[in-house]
Amino acid sequence: MNGEQALAFGILAVTFVLFVWARWRYDVVALLALLAVTLSGLTTPTDAFLGFVHPAVLTVAAVLVLSRALQNAGIVDVVVQLIAPLRGRVTLQIAAQTTAVAILSSFMNNVGALALMLPVALRNAHRDGYTPAMSLMALAFGSLLGGLTTLIGTPPNLIVALYRQEQTGTAFGMFDFTPVGAAIALAGVAFLMFGWRLLPLEGRGGESDQAFKIEDYVTEAVVPEESKAAGATVHELEELAHDEVTVVGIVHNEDRVLAPAGYQRVRAGDILILRGDAEALKSAIDTTGLKLAEDPVAFEDLTSDEIGVVEAVVSPNSWLIGRTPISMRLRTVYGLNLLALSRQGRPLNERVGDAHFASGDVVMLQGKSEDMAETLATLGLLPLAERDHGIGRPRRLILSTGIFAIAIALTISGVLPVHIAFIAAAVAMVLTNIVKPDEAYEAIDWPVIVLLGAMFPVGGVIESTGAAGLIADSILYVSEGFGSVWVLLIVLVATMFISDAINNNATAILMAPIAVIVSQRLGVNADPFLMAVAIGASCAFLTPIGHQSNALVMEPGGYKFTDYWRMGLPLEIVIAAVAVPMILLVWPL
Repeated sequence: MNGEQALAFGILAVTFVLFVWARWRYDVVALLALLAVTLSGLTTPTDAFLGFVHPAVLTVAAVLVLSRALQNAGIVDVVVQLIAPLRGRVTLQIAAQTTAVAILSSFMNNVGALALMLPVALRNAHRDGYTPAMSLMALAFGSLLGGLTTLIGTPPNLIVALYRQEQTGTAFGMFDFTPVGAAIALAGVAFLMFGWRLLPLEGRGGESDQAFKIEDYVTEAVVPEESKAAGATVHELEELAHDEVTVVGIVHNEDRVLAPAGYQRVRAGDILILRGDAEALKSAIDTTGLKLAEDPVAFEDLTSDEIGVVEAVVSPNSWLIGRTPISMRLRTVYGLNLLALSRQGRPLNERVGDAHFASGDVVMLQGKSEDMAETLATLGLLPLAERDHGIGRPRRLILSTGIFAIAIALTISGVLPVHIAFIAAAVAMVLTNIVKPDEAYEAIDWPVIVLLGAMFPVGGVIESTGAAGLIADSILYVSEGFGSVWVLLIVLVATMFISDAINNNATAILMAPIAVIVSQRLGVNADPFLMAVAIGASCAFLTPIGHQSNALVMEPGGYKFTDYWRMGLPLEIVIAAVAVPMILLVWPL
């Protein structure tokens, strides 16, 4: 080992440790690695930032914009409509949701596909009374499996395909991944239908736990003549109750005012519809002299032509996370009454007003129907209710899928390189107003782009210094006498384990040259080894940090760090058992 190789190994080791430590975000770690190889002289300042114009980086950015376009066009509504008849059949629902997210992930960014299906899965769990922990890990894993099936399904496929082009002059095509990837995806989805039984689900909600019962949160009270509430405004009445009770409706004779403004005055004889937990309601009634009504409140009592009630999930990027309903001033600023809040399929025991929102929380909100959609989007809330399945949007759906199909056709036919075809498609989506320009920039996951742009030069240094060759020799030394098939399995499993610890894109960048060198040392075809890297890099199922999809469902599902290997390890065994023979069948040594 010479000095350059030692330096390259040192930088790689520190980078790996920082990725695993996760103290700094992966894009920051990648930039530090890039600066290290540049300042140490392992790469030139001129070459240091060429990774940011690498075709794989440009293609990933374009695919993210196209994913947003398909989302805007209503593609997920079609999927929701197809799985709607499975209501009440938990195993079939999990299978259908996992299959749907896998299909979407074949042509969309897998994190984007998961974000689209996450509220659907939460809604189904909430509606049918089973814990979200049963379905969300399968959903995350399904998004990774679907990405294996096409060139654009996941960035590691693009990275491996374009590395092959650098080595041989020909990249893997759009559907070259499909035979192996589809077989793995089918086997994986079949396992995930029942794999949730391996998870410890005790205490995480269940069929006996109903997230929202209106009568547990909302009650009616009459305002007697002698009550302190008589003549007070809604705001004053809520202050008397120490802001632990919210007036969500006032009934005066035959008139019903829902979501009343703070200045609305309460009169003797009015019936108030109050939201609060049992203790807060009792305290408010004792303080103000109200009298409880005998009839329970029904859901219909909270809605009208102008006022609606909606259930929504707190998305992972919502700025509600970590804040309380009181600090957010949901009523005064956004015109929303928070009626109820549940977490991991179970009602929150603490007072709702004091609870800190978390990703995956399900909330029930009351507010003006015409403003609800915009307000939910502003707050980062995803509605769980059934939506109008693409009604009024068929033209956008046809146009967007048509543009996408043309881009795929141009790529398959070889008329345009993949990055040019998909950038052109992304621009077409903007020009046709399917995606607004600001939305296009928002759709791009910039940390991923920075990671890719920074890691390509780092990967190049590992190869150019000969460090990749030393790693390849180590693999061959360990597997000496096993034969090429076993070496292929070792490369696949090693890539899987590395991807469980660091970002899958970084794994593909580092492992692709090692795989090629291993194949050259063995004197066999490099394609099966590159396929093994592409598969292994996207099969990060053992930890929540292995992939963004895994992290995305951790809070909504209430999972612990150790839960992932319970279902992920058997799944990786299934994948290895299917992948190796399929790779050898489609891509012989």
